[in-house]
Amino acid sequence: MKSSFAVIGFTFSALVFGTASHSQDSPVLEGPYMGQTPPGMVAEPFAPGVISKEGWELEGVFAPGMKEFYFTVDGSKDTEGFKPTVIGFRQEGTIWKKYIEFRRRGETVFSPDGKRMHMAKGYKDRVGDGWSERKSLGPMFEREDWGIMRLSASAGGTYVFDDYKSEDLIRISTLKDGKRQEPTPIGPVVNTGKMTAHPFIAPDESYLIWDSEREGGYGGSDLYISFRQEDGTWGPAINMGDKVNSDNWDAYASVTPDGKYILFNRGIDLESEPMNVDIYWVDAGVIDELRPE
Repeated sequence: MKSSFAVIGFTFSALVFGTASHSQDSPVLEGPYMGQTPPGMVAEPFAPGVISKEGWELEGVFAPGMKEFYFTVDGSKDTEGFKPTVIGFRQEGTIWKKYIEFRRRGETVFSPDGKRMHMAKGYKDRVGDGWSERKSLGPMFEREDWGIMRLSASAGGTYVFDDYKSEDLIRISTLKDGKRQEPTPIGPVVNTGKMTAHPFIAPDESYLIWDSEREGGYGGSDLYISFRQEDGTWGPAINMGDKVNSDNWDAYASVTPDGKYILFNRGIDLESEPMNVDIYWVDAGVIDELRPE
């Protein structure tokens, strides 16, 4: 699956999936969770035929407050080349309406307080009901030998992020007395296997979810979770099981800000042109089922 991961992550020129179908032809979306019936303990497509369609949709995420939803498509439309584009919907009253579209530069992840939109080596801050221009996290993260795709932040300011130039590595950076600490590899509990990437840290740092190709998995890339131990170390990597993972590519997990659901991506057909990759979701109760007693 390494070649499939590489195609999804970095070489999208063959994709032909526009944003128009998500802004003009969609039915009215009304109510919580974009009007979708919440899933149970087995993963299922998110908003099938509306958000998850034929083609390529990635990185579905709700903003804190659950009134905004963002996801990424190829916005090249009729132009040549690939143009990863983030589309944002906002709930106005009970109705969800598209309100923003911008070029993606790093995967969208929100700070737990909702004031910052992290985008790999950069971020946007909340300004009124919109967002600032993208800013840099600074020289500590702008290293040319690092290829950050996703950076996730806890409520305490801890950062975890991947590095596609290393392919198998996730790093962590904490705050100490208000000062950002130099990022270091998180350790072999997480950094084992191939294509280890796309970390999500819980707001309270009680667990970490990421995806990787490991022996004993279900096929392709699987989602794993590690729980923080009483001594501050990370516990064993736990495969999130067949309620979440499939025999294909499963990745890009995040937990909704209300803590109720996990959103992630699943490769449906990675050989087609355009590839068919959908957004899935599942009840976050699977986390408690996996938590060691």
